Order: sequence, then structure tokens, then C-alpha cells
Amino acid sequence: MKIHKTVNPVAYENTYYLEGEQHLIVVDPGSHWEAIRKTIETINKPVCAILLTHTHYDHIMSLDLVRDTYGNPPVYVAESEAAWLFTPVDNLSGLPRHDDMADVVCRPAEQTFVFHEEYQIEEFRFTVLPTPGHSIGGVSFVFPDGHLVLTGDALFRETIGRTDLPTGSMEQLLHSVQTQLFTLPNYDVYPGHGPATTIAHEKNFNPFF
Repeated sequence: MKIHKTVNPVAYENTYYLEGEQHLIVVDPGSHWEAIRKTIETINKPVCAILLTHTHYDHIMSLDLVRDTYGNPPVYVAESEAAWLFTPVDNLSGLPRHDDMADVVCRPAEQTFVFHEEYQIEEFRFTVLPTPGHSIGGVSFVFPDGHLVLTGDALFRETIGRTDLPTGSMEQLLHSVQTQLFTLPNYDVYPGHGPATTIAHEKNFNPFF
């Protein structure tokens, strides 16, 4: 399995592409649709699923464009944030401080996650960990065959996600990282913003722990 990344201009959010032998999974399709489209076209494999670490607007701005262009692959999201896809105030695009941008309204997701259950979508095997604290429905995706975890806005390189947004909680986020992520092997960590890191690096150098 290979992993690719594009960095979107809105909030410098990372969109990831997990490339298997035959298929592709897209994680958090953000604002830069042309870069996302170009990456998918370059990889040139069918998109079998779209996974969302959470539903803040910067992580879903190209969601329906990916769906419409690539055969409507199923979208997976945490149940607690499923309605945020089509509720701009909840996904934060509808707040007064974002009056300079259009409201982000997406179609409902096809699937909601079952935590800690092993998923098998085509050739991809993964589990979903609840990692709330940045937002109530924040999740992380563990791909053991790739020795990697995608942590959304829970864990970054030497920092963590902000907790001052609606449904955020510092106590909850610290607990999520310690109990869900720091119990993993020394996997590579691919966060929702910023550079990659590893579980061991964060245990040793993240100032929050």
C-alpha cells in the first residue's frame, strides 16, 4: 500500500490517498479540487471509499465533487457528526467569521463507523478508533498492513488539535491520544494538518504528554 498527500490552501488541510493494488481510498477531500482530481487521475485506480476523520468544512469541501466524478463511492463518517455534512453552522462554514466563503453543504454519508471493528473494503484492512476532543466525532484510521495511522485533527507532529471549537475538549483529546493512539505500535502518523510523524516521536517529544 502506498500513501499520497495533497495540501489544500484552506487551513492547509491534508487530503490523503491510500493506493492499493487495484483500488484507492480518499481521506478528507479538502478545498483544492483541481489538485485532488489530478492526484486521483495520476494514480488511475477506482475510488472504493471516502473516509472522513471528522466533518469540519476544511476536510469536506471537495467531498461531493469526488463522489460525482468517481462513481459515487460510499462515504464513511462518525455517527455523531453525520448531520454536520449538511449543516453549515456545525461544520463551521456557516459561522459569521466565515462570511467570506460559501456555506459547505454535502449530501449525507452512506455509512457510519463501528469503532474497533475490522473493516475490509476491497484490498484494504483497517480499524477505526474514536479520538474525540478536537470535535465530538473525531476518529483515526489504523491500517496495520501499512504500519500507519491517520489521526485527523487529534494528533499532530509535536502538538495536538485545537479544543476551543464547539464540542471540543482538552481533557477528552488528551485521553483519546493516550488511550487510543499511544497504545499502538510505532506506526507512522499522518495528521490532518502538517507533516508526518511517528507514535514513538510523539510519546517522546510531544509537549502535551
